[in-house]
Amino acid sequence: MTADAAFALQGLVKKFDTKLAVDGVDLSVPAGSFFGLLGPNGAGKTTTLSMAVGLLRPDAGRALVLGHDVWADPVRAKALVGVMPDGVRLFDRLDGTELLTYHGLLRGLAPDVIDQRVTELLDVLALADAGRTLVIDYSAGMKKKIALACALLHAPRLLVLDEPFEAVDPVSGATIRDILTRYVTGGGTVIFSSHVLEVVERLCSHVAIMAAGRIRTVGTLDEVRGEHTLEEAFVEIVGGRTATGSELSWL
Repeated sequence: MTADAAFALQGLVKKFDTKLAVDGVDLSVPAGSFFGLLGPNGAGKTTTLSMAVGLLRPDAGRALVLGHDVWADPVRAKALVGVMPDGVRLFDRLDGTELLTYHGLLRGLAPDVIDQRVTELLDVLALADAGRTLVIDYSAGMKKKIALACALLHAPRLLVLDEPFEAVDPVSGATIRDILTRYVTGGGTVIFSSHVLEVVERLCSHVAIMAAGRIRTVGTLDEVRGEHTLEEAFVEIVGGRTATGSELSWL
């Protein structure tokens, strides 16, 4: 782990039965960076991030948050990171205010601090009118936003987000982008997985491309895409694109 790394993975391995899902992943995320983790479906992105934040135990390797081992020192490491996991697992029989308050209490925040932050987060995320609506009744975009609020509530210095822009409408997506950009500008570090290459290209300072459980390339956005667009670089690195000549001529 380099001295300026906020987040580091060292030799992470995970196997499910006979399938090697993550094959010795090494990754260092610079502090203050906006870092995009890309890869096709089944590349191992979600499994990697789940191990990195303590949701899934690795078969081998280490994950470090600001120098603290997630599995050897989980209390300290998890206090420094905010997480939006895959599938947005939420206590959805609570309303928005109750959910955020519950997260704040779990994080050991003082009640007055919780009240202030919950009010501000609901307002900024345009969820104030839904604060007393059960989360189960939220739209997909609203669930993404309340999950982001839960990740931000304790003011972590690192955010690890799995597909934060998936299934969100343009307005919700713009709100999330604005908040994350402000967060990084203020000194925070974001690493997120995504299939939306246009968003990654617009937001990220650094990118890693993953395929078949391994990191194929990593660097600054300009280093990874070179003279191409990010999509062109991604397809070239990952492969799998089929040129259609006489195939599908019936279309």
